[in-house]
Amino acid sequence: QVQLVESGGGLVQAGGSLRLSCTASGSIFSIGIMGWYRQAPGKQRELVAYIESDGSSDYADSLEGRFTISRDNAKNTVYLQMNSLKPEDTAVYYCNADLAPYSDYRVHNYWGQGTQVTVED
Repeated sequence: QVQLVESGGGLVQAGGSLRLSCTASGSIFSIGIMGWYRQAPGKQRELVAYIESDGSSDYADSLEGRFTISRDNAKNTVYLQMNSLKPEDTAVYYCNADLAPYSDYRVHNYWGQGTQVTVED
């Protein structure tokens, strides 16, 4: 069974940093785009950043260069380094990825369970 497991969330003071990790596990043939989304209370889920298998990436304009997405293809892991955190970054952060399992070799979209990030002023 393929799944995405996130870690690294927590409570941090404004101006601080956190690093989120998301590892895809199971019988995986290939992984395409991996990304991070977030959902704040009362708001819609929004894209934070994504990265393709060749390392090319893109970010939400609102981040102002504070976050960096990276991936380790050998470990099936995507990271999100978050610096200069602000209270408005408080949200549940979800990992998302396009994966093809060995069970059918077809690309499916998967979500992680989410990890809470809380930034205190």
